[in-house]
Amino acid sequence: MRERVDKQRIELFLQRLGQYFLRPGRVYLVGGTTLVYEGLRAQTLDVDISFEVANEDHSRFIAIVRDLKERLLMNIEEASPADFIPLPSGYRERSEYIGRYGQLEVFHFDLYSTALSKIERGTEDDFADVLSLLRSERLESKRLGDYFEEVLPFFATNSLRRDPEEFARKFTLLTHLWNEENG
Repeated sequence: MRERVDKQRIELFLQRLGQYFLRPGRVYLVGGTTLVYEGLRAQTLDVDISFEVANEDHSRFIAIVRDLKERLLMNIEEASPADFIPLPSGYRERSEYIGRYGQLEVFHFDLYSTALSKIERGTEDDFADVLSLLRSERLESKRLGDYFEEVLPFFATNSLRRDPEEFARKFTLLTHLWNEENG
């Protein structure tokens, strides 16, 4: 049984990853991992990451992450908002720099993409996470709406599994919750 993960354990994972993976690369914290790291949530079940390393380093990176997963007794998963939504323009530039761990530069994946992917998934916890990002002013409601409008036309064309009407319904619900909270 793996333990739940708090900010301290995420930091430990990043430190160890930087110690063992000695090549340049970029790691992105994704979803609930970002919320925990930023103190917007106490714990998460998984450390969700996305990464960019040279092709010749890919297997080594994966092996090190698998080893750390076992040593640290953590669920570490490869995940990206792109698994759920088409990414809005400028997402890479909006990824927030966290720090350098060895040769690895670590970022938060674009918070607008993260929020849209959580809205698409649409669980109660996902909505709570997005509302937390809005409350903490890490997101602007209008910009979130603009990025929603940007990706919606591409939503149905990228996958048969995606339902643009359901996504729009969930976005409307989230907007309603936010507006209720803010009078």
